[in-house]
Amino acid sequence: MASFVDFVTRSRVWRSFFRHGLPDNPLDRSLVMTTNLFFHLHPVKVNLKSLRATYSLGLGIITTVLFLTLALTGILLMFYYVPSVERAYVDIVELQTGVPFGQMLRNLHRWGAHLMVLAAVLHMARVFYTGAYKPPREFNWVVGVVLLILTLGASFTGYLLPWDQLSFWAITVGTSIAAYEPVMGSTVKRILLGGPEVGQEALTRFYALHIMVIPALLFLLISLHIWRVRKDGGLAANEQ
Repeated sequence: MASFVDFVTRSRVWRSFFRHGLPDNPLDRSLVMTTNLFFHLHPVKVNLKSLRATYSLGLGIITTVLFLTLALTGILLMFYYVPSVERAYVDIVELQTGVPFGQMLRNLHRWGAHLMVLAAVLHMARVFYTGAYKPPREFNWVVGVVLLILTLGASFTGYLLPWDQLSFWAITVGTSIAAYEPVMGSTVKRILLGGPEVGQEALTRFYALHIMVIPALLFLLISLHIWRVRKDGGLAANEQ
């Protein structure tokens, strides 16, 4: 039996998948991490405290998974939705009542968006209260703040798309509040609405921001955020 195990572990097929034996020294442990497709996303060395599930609560991972879920459900919703003031509300009603699993699909997207905002806020709070924003992670903290703003922007722009009374007046109030900003407020409102009030131009612009601009920025910055986590020494745990 021992000779068979030795034959298998020395075969070229086995070694093509498992290039190192049991890592029992620092060099082999480093090679295992750097040569593995999945492990190489993690740094070679991490703070032991960061490995505890109760330390980070996996909030960053949860936020990323929710983003991917929203991207998938959003693509499926695009099959049934037309960003037109004549079609938008009708399409949503048809999706919920006439499309198999349409109600579930929309609820997955809507509740996923709410949960992503909550998870991102809790993630930022956890990073702040554990001091993980301090050097060398201050750049990644700024990236995280931008990601939180984009997450709120994605939620805000998606709010108008059902084109019902709630979304119409919510965006009307939201853009009116933004207009009170003394420097760029009126310009921002005009850019968002494309006119004096919420109408077809606003729906088109919110749709473009919601399905293309903001998700693309989120994807790029989440990739940068994860890369910086690796470069800065692993999950956000200070060295104290």
